[in-house]
Amino acid sequence: MCGIVGYIGEKNATPIILTGLKKLEYRGYDSAGIAVITNGHIEVRRDAGKLSNLETLVKNLPIEGKVGIGHTRWATHGEPSARNAHPHLGSSGQVVVVHNGIVENFIELKEELLKKGVEFSSDTDTETIVQLIEQYMLQEKNLEKAVRKTLSRLKGAHGIVVMSTLEKDKIIAARIGNAGGVVIGLGENENYIASDIPAILEHTRKLIFLESRQMAVVTREKVEVSTIEGEVVVAQVSSVAWDPVSAEKGEYRHFMQKEIHEQVRALTDTLAGRVDFEIGSIRLPELNLTPEKAKNIERIFITACGTAGHAGMVGRILIERIARIPTVTEIASEFRYSEPIVDENTVVLSISQSGETADTLAAMEEARKHGSTTWSIVNAIGSQAMRISDGYISMQTGPEIGVASTKAFTAPLIDLYMLAVYLADLRGTITAEQRKSLVDDLRLVPELVGRCLDREKEVEEVAEFLKDARDMLYLDRGINMPIAYEGALKMKEISYMHAEAYPAGEMKHGPIALVDKDLPVLAICTQDPWYEKMISQIEQAKARGGIVVAVATQGDERVKNLVDKVLWVPETPWRLSPVITVIPLQILAYHIARLRGLDVDQPRNLAKSVTVE
Repeated sequence: MCGIVGYIGEKNATPIILTGLKKLEYRGYDSAGIAVITNGHIEVRRDAGKLSNLETLVKNLPIEGKVGIGHTRWATHGEPSARNAHPHLGSSGQVVVVHNGIVENFIELKEELLKKGVEFSSDTDTETIVQLIEQYMLQEKNLEKAVRKTLSRLKGAHGIVVMSTLEKDKIIAARIGNAGGVVIGLGENENYIASDIPAILEHTRKLIFLESRQMAVVTREKVEVSTIEGEVVVAQVSSVAWDPVSAEKGEYRHFMQKEIHEQVRALTDTLAGRVDFEIGSIRLPELNLTPEKAKNIERIFITACGTAGHAGMVGRILIERIARIPTVTEIASEFRYSEPIVDENTVVLSISQSGETADTLAAMEEARKHGSTTWSIVNAIGSQAMRISDGYISMQTGPEIGVASTKAFTAPLIDLYMLAVYLADLRGTITAEQRKSLVDDLRLVPELVGRCLDREKEVEEVAEFLKDARDMLYLDRGINMPIAYEGALKMKEISYMHAEAYPAGEMKHGPIALVDKDLPVLAICTQDPWYEKMISQIEQAKARGGIVVAVATQGDERVKNLVDKVLWVPETPWRLSPVITVIPLQILAYHIARLRGLDVDQPRNLAKSVTVE
């Protein structure tokens, strides 16, 4: 969950690390800290709260050095405080560590160290790591060996970065399991370490991604990668084409607003190179799929968490309707505990913006145990989910900084639509004419999204109308029912309003008891196969004095005359309508949060990438 940055070179490490941490603050903002080697000793600055507190501290108490590491924290053990902030120094002050993950056996390790007389200065599990390294340094007189011994003692998943005054010309980085990525950035007589690409993208685009149970010894001149056990690894150097400017807010108030408006570009990029509109075909070469393999698929499981899970719910409908393959959606955190009935004829498709979500990676591992084919839809190039999959589809949205996901929700909706058409074509469940028609509809998407974005001012007026509500009920049926769930989730995430989504047909089986003048109902009622049923649900809510806001197709006078407020969307082919109907709901949640004066990009208690269970 946490953000990590490291630097070794000829420049002052402090500004490089602080700038990198700023680009990773979405991973955690309970506390932050930095450590540099200066004049032969380690200087540490750390503080509770957001990174700005650390920046102020460093401004008042400057530190300089050419080797350093930094950390922004999302707390798992120990309350958010300066005392528990990373980096953590060992008792001798000669070793310092930053860490992402959970030491599952830290109580056992801490008791062992306490018996040896080691004194702890924090409540974190991370401190056991640095204290162990120092203990092994006394035996081995070698940092690399001490780190390896320590790693062999740790249970759980970890991303760890270590430096020491005893070997001040190197930084050691390691990854165990699925605790988030560790990426090494290559420069000229300097090298970088980070938990995520945006932190170092302005300095280099040549990257090495550590796999699980790999360790890198990083100096100014080189990077040596090996397994935790010491076996040499020939590291693959990747190039990333992301634009660093995309990590800046530009003209927008918040990253979330910027990313909402980036969806036209993001969806255009998602289609690019994959859709041949002239002949009406889809290309997804990274799936490594043949007609024979496609025809052998008996069932698909879609696993994901949160927003990605809602995308998966839409994907289930698309795959079943278009490709005619039985499809199940399963919350990733429950998948491996459900004794899933999967085999070699099952595909387990995982969706993750970061590609590092611990629960999703665990689900993929469970699938692999049973011999299933694993696919992933990810945004982060080089992420663990992408690397361990038998095939993948990249979202191609670029970095997403706002914690509440927007463009990384609509992109996989398009990916899933393309997947459904692609599978149907390979399996022969649609004709060439049907395929051409489905593909032609994709051409409309960027323009339709743009038309929704042009209505932001209208949505903002509805936000003003709803901003003081305490609760909301979101309703829909069919393919847009997951969009009701997603709209409610966005409202909860950033406005802290209690919002509940329900299949509209189930409203009469309980939730209708809540409907009155104080409970706004948001009904998605576009002109799709479920339109008449949704009209009925709206009428039921209005009959009980409810306030109703509808997402409706432009020009629908029937809906307009029934409800209190309307969020208009353009007419859209119904299979692609979720991409369009979610846009005003994203904008609505954003403006309600803004009007309430809340921190839109960094909502409380949340982090962008959930890399712990």
